[in-house]
Amino acid sequence: MVAKIYVEGAAQNSYRARTLCRQSFTKFFSKAGLEGKLPRIVPCGGRKRTYDNFKTAMKTRQADELPLLLVDSETAVKTGKTVWEHLKARPGDNWDKPEGAKDDQAFLMVQVMETWFLADCEALKSFFGQHLREAAFKKWPHLEDVPKESVYRALDQATAACGPKRYAKGDMSFSLLAETSPAKVEKASPAAKALFGCLRNL
Repeated sequence: MVAKIYVEGAAQNSYRARTLCRQSFTKFFSKAGLEGKLPRIVPCGGRKRTYDNFKTAMKTRQADELPLLLVDSETAVKTGKTVWEHLKARPGDNWDKPEGAKDDQAFLMVQVMETWFLADCEALKSFFGQHLREAAFKKWPHLEDVPKESVYRALDQATAACGPKRYAKGDMSFSLLAETSPAKVEKASPAAKALFGCLRNL
């Protein structure tokens, strides 16, 4: 069984962006010790397109394929809510679980992919260099509780003196993901741990 992860991100009109997204997620998962179980990454662009592509994949999947959905949660996930319940209730989504899909086929980056970066300060220091202002990263006890606006603000303030390497969404996001430790992300994010658990159990 091969997992195909339909992931939010990478402009669909840019072959380079899609390639970088695919390569970066593959490198990230490779470092998680998933030998023989590496997922295939399908960059989908916007979150609605990602959901639509996942729905199509559910209808056309091969017997040896397991489609998985991976999108930002955008907001905190209420205790006791499943991923599909969160995506149904979130304003702007209102997504129904596709026919045949299971609860463990949808996963969230809580609250955004950038949250994962805050779990690995060593990678941030290595990536951005000596001008990184580490003081901008508060000692949040639970990263998944940090609003996405606070995550973006912290990255912006921390890299303000880094010149051309000041953080910006897009290609830089994927390049940084490739350098991030999946072990540290898994330790800091229960949602990420659930995703890794699914892949290891294939």
